Amino acid sequence: MNVASIKAQNIQKEKQPLISILKVLEEKFSIRFSFIDETVNKKEATLPDLEASLEDVLETLKTETSLDFELLDNRFIVIKNKTERQPSTFKLQRLEEVTINNYLTTGISKLNDGSLSIKPETFGILPGLIEPDVLQTIQALPGVLSTDETVSNINVRGGTHDQNLLLWDGIKMYQSGHFFGLISAFNPYTTKKIHVYKNGTSAKYGDGISSVIDMQLPNDIDHAFKAGLGFNLINADGFAKIPLSNKTELQLSTRRSVTDLILTPTYDQYFKRIFQDSDLTKGNRNSISKNEQFYFYDVNLKFLYDITKKDRVRIHFLNVNNFLNYDEQSTINDRNEAFNSKLSQRNLATGITYTKDWNESLSTTSQIYVSNYDLDATNHDITNNQRLIQENEVYDGAAKLDINYCPNHQLKIHGGYQFIEVGISNLEDVNNPAFRSYIKEVIRSHAVYAETGLLSNNVKTNLKVGARLNYIQKFDMLFAEPRLSFSQRFLNDFRLEVLGEFKSQTTSQIIDLQNDFLGIEKRRWVLSNNKDIPVLKSKQASVGIHYNKNKLLISAETYIKKVNGITTRSQGFQNQYQFENSAGSYEIKGVDFLLNKQFSNVVSSWISYSFNTNNCTFKDLNDGKPFPNNADIKHAVTFAGTYTKNDFKLAIGLNWHSGKPTTPPNRSDDPNNTEITYSSPNSANLKDYLRTDCSSTYQFDISNTSKATVGVSVWNIFNKKNIINSYHTLDDENQIAKVENQSLGITPNVSFRIDF
Repeated sequence: MNVASIKAQNIQKEKQPLISILKVLEEKFSIRFSFIDETVNKKEATLPDLEASLEDVLETLKTETSLDFELLDNRFIVIKNKTERQPSTFKLQRLEEVTINNYLTTGISKLNDGSLSIKPETFGILPGLIEPDVLQTIQALPGVLSTDETVSNINVRGGTHDQNLLLWDGIKMYQSGHFFGLISAFNPYTTKKIHVYKNGTSAKYGDGISSVIDMQLPNDIDHAFKAGLGFNLINADGFAKIPLSNKTELQLSTRRSVTDLILTPTYDQYFKRIFQDSDLTKGNRNSISKNEQFYFYDVNLKFLYDITKKDRVRIHFLNVNNFLNYDEQSTINDRNEAFNSKLSQRNLATGITYTKDWNESLSTTSQIYVSNYDLDATNHDITNNQRLIQENEVYDGAAKLDINYCPNHQLKIHGGYQFIEVGISNLEDVNNPAFRSYIKEVIRSHAVYAETGLLSNNVKTNLKVGARLNYIQKFDMLFAEPRLSFSQRFLNDFRLEVLGEFKSQTTSQIIDLQNDFLGIEKRRWVLSNNKDIPVLKSKQASVGIHYNKNKLLISAETYIKKVNGITTRSQGFQNQYQFENSAGSYEIKGVDFLLNKQFSNVVSSWISYSFNTNNCTFKDLNDGKPFPNNADIKHAVTFAGTYTKNDFKLAIGLNWHSGKPTTPPNRSDDPNNTEITYSSPNSANLKDYLRTDCSSTYQFDISNTSKATVGVSVWNIFNKKNIINSYHTLDDENQIAKVENQSLGITPNVSFRIDF
């Protein structure tokens, strides 16, 4: 026997992660395994003899792993614990096939419908992150970035943040960030799974013309107690998953900032970043702001009740809150004046979901929810003896019915009905001069949808075709929205992906004045009125090719997206169009490229590149000619790598992108003018953006039932002074003054967690 043969046999006898063996078997036998992640995550086995029959291979794995391998037919195999009661809804989930595991890092997968799945529980590590922050994580994906580094301004393929549909256990959320955008408002330790769609979304999703970010909490009672406590230099949190009986379970978590109790270097950097260019830090020559108090918290709760094996009720509750107040002091006519300014932001959501399994193939899910968003500000201007009260409130109530029919693993039929009522009010109240404005709009909409998913017998072809009909009662408008997702595997290691969708949206965010809401949360939610704020409508198509073999992934996607109904106020212009009110459109064409190489199970490295042209057009502006959109980032590159060895994880990465568009003033302008004359809109760019991050975690056992994790991260290691926004104003002498907003400087963070 030669040396090579002996070496190959030794490799075959070595223990490997079961998930790696399953991938080999899928390619060898042209089959597909379906399983719950927790069932196989920590299992190891030796690679079976690949010359043996499939039945013999499965018997070998059964013996070695103590798992059941149920062969449904010659193509599909379900893996489960021998004592596990498989939920009857499992058959409905089989079309969610993973095509790429460990996409960038563990816990991120690409599915055959074009979406991406993120599972915080198995999440590895990404540069700059020591915790699986939901909305920071998705910014590592090609085609997704934030031009101002916040989770409250995520740009997916050139869209604005309000064009992202955020769902928390099926409930629409209108607030996404803590610390006014620097931290995700959703606790990752109680989030089971996040589905991210950039295109080709299911027909059950309305809104979200740029993306859908669907966050789901654990939904099955597993009769296991689980809890955790942790803290970092910004906040502390705790969660618990408590079985109450054989039929009930309570999940709860809470998180609160520690920034009003202790001051840390991380808080200092966050404070400088988020409050720069706001009323809190700008002040004026006659007043000072001090005694600021800032904190945030969130509380979420989910109650699970299995009435019978076929009837399940789930109750959901979430409260997300940010609060800031500070004193503004001034001396006028030798008299000290002091007033308190404050800002609060809250999203309260509650709902109830009932699921009924009629038989092995048919199930229904109904949900009723209410989501309430409230942004309040009281701002005192001592110099002008003025008090301004502003409020933006959203009331979103919905009733949904979802029907799933899955007679076999190759066919899935999905349909339903949704009724949604959204009311949005805006209040402004000024005492000097006396002025009060209160505007409230309400829109009721009905939607029916149907969708069919087909999977070929050899599991190489997946087709999902659907349509959604939206009827807006107030405007008597009907929108037909077709959806398409097609995936074809060829030459074993290649996959062709075609996605397309039509969508509409009635909610958006606008900026009236840049100093609204103390200049911190400038955007307010508004409803379409079918006049100066049209209904947003989008069309999108993309084609992608993916090559995946031997832990090498090469992916390329090209896309085009056209959105009608945007307004100048929704784009946040700070140039000659700042006070215009015009409706228009934008069109983006681009390419996302990813090269990801993994070396055994230790090292993962990747480089991604995105190129796009993003132009907007307003009929009444710029002579009707297109000009670059505010989110027109033509080039973006990410280079990163992770190292995982046993319980130690390390990540380092570099992010570069071309500068954001800006509008310089016309240098030939007369200095005596009382207004700034600008050059062509967005005709220049800020300097390129560059940031390097690193992070590391280490996990160790405290006892047989508990473990601890310590982590450290540094954001912007080299303290690069990136300019993320620039605009111009006139000073007291009518001279043009340039204002520049800087990104986060070097920002360290440390965390410690205990899980039981």
